[in-house]
Amino acid sequence: MIYFVSRHPGAIEWMKRQTEWQVDKFLPHLEAAQLVAGDVVLGTLPLHLAAEVCAKGAAFYFLQLPQQLSKRGSEYSADEMEAMGCRLRRFEVQARD
Repeated sequence: MIYFVSRHPGAIEWMKRQTEWQVDKFLPHLEAAQLVAGDVVLGTLPLHLAAEVCAKGAAFYFLQLPQQLSKRGSEYSADEMEAMGCRLRRFEVQARD
């Protein structure tokens, strides 16, 4: 399964335009318990949740959006995200206690 996790309409629309991905489920929130090895999670997650995704054997791709400090917290359209160079980048996150 491929999941895209976001509550932002612009990000969801941007993802739908990415023809190289076939998202199975769009979610506003991810419950890591639903994941199995081989799943793919796309989006922006807190580090502890990204680490859970990776620990389950799922792949995590972070929605990377270059932005200025003054624009943090803003809502962006899919067109704005595209113009800013938004992309998905794979990360492997591991918690260390």
